[in-house]
Amino acid sequence: MKKILTSIVFTFVAATLISVAGCGQGYQNSWPYPQEIQTVYVEMFDTTSFRRGHEFTLTNAICKRLEDKTPYKIVSDRNIADSVLSGKMGIGSAILATDYYSARPIEKETFIHVNVMWKNLKTGQILVEEGQVNVATSYSPRLGQTFDYSVDQAVNKAAIRVVELMETPW
Repeated sequence: MKKILTSIVFTFVAATLISVAGCGQGYQNSWPYPQEIQTVYVEMFDTTSFRRGHEFTLTNAICKRLEDKTPYKIVSDRNIADSVLSGKMGIGSAILATDYYSARPIEKETFIHVNVMWKNLKTGQILVEEGQVNVATSYSPRLGQTFDYSVDQAVNKAAIRVVELMETPW
């Protein structure tokens, strides 16, 4: 009985020492985003390509991703926002594979390049300066997939990566 009690006490002390030894090592259990920011005003992203309308889709996807995955709230008035997120996007396409006999495209690729800037309006500090996101998706016209389908896929991937840029560096 004494051995069991001694082993229980020893196990408890060892577990306590191990848990205390891990404290102060820089580990945290909180959001990986700056805590001083509560609200974000997302400006309409600009486009540098001749393909119009996709900047609305990107801005909308970023707003939805911010609301879903971060502690921030999107506000529609820049004057009450803690920070502002803005950027530019470019869209391009390329042919990946062609049919040997007809020279028609079998598989195409759409790529999106996004430059992002995130500024703290309270302090004037630039939180993300010239953050870059590059995304590519492929599609096949033979399978009934269109350029717009591919752009939507790429825009969603780009929105995920833009929100990841807003995380606090390790």
